[in-house]
Amino acid sequence: MPEEWKLLPQEEIMLLDDKTILITGGTGSFGKCFTKYVLTHYNPKKIIIYSRDEFKQFIMQNEFKQYADKLRFFIGDVRDKERLTRAFEGVDYVIHAAALKQVVAKAPVEIGDVLLANVAGTGVDVVATKAVE
Repeated sequence: MPEEWKLLPQEEIMLLDDKTILITGGTGSFGKCFTKYVLTHYNPKKIIIYSRDEFKQFIMQNEFKQYADKLRFFIGDVRDKERLTRAFEGVDYVIHAAALKQVVAKAPVEIGDVLLANVAGTGVDVVATKAVE
């Protein structure tokens, strides 16, 4: 096993206690699992769930009621630089999980939308991060 793959000693692992974390695509399968993991293993200051699906945010709010004081839900799209930059204010860590994953089911005309969300969305994340530094 390469040296860089070895587990870090406990004191060197990224600690999420008292940190503000923003999760793009936070209502998706990875976002929900990551949120649950962080809330049960760490004591974050706040987790911002950033997604464009208002209904999924409503469902997630109900699923995580006991953590209401730690969660903030933010409606937005990763392709919207201004909105994303606003969401990044005061954030310590960004987990970029936003993506259109049902690519095979998309018609050829919609492939541009997939690229915008999955590729350009990542670029917007980087630009927004630099804007709030």
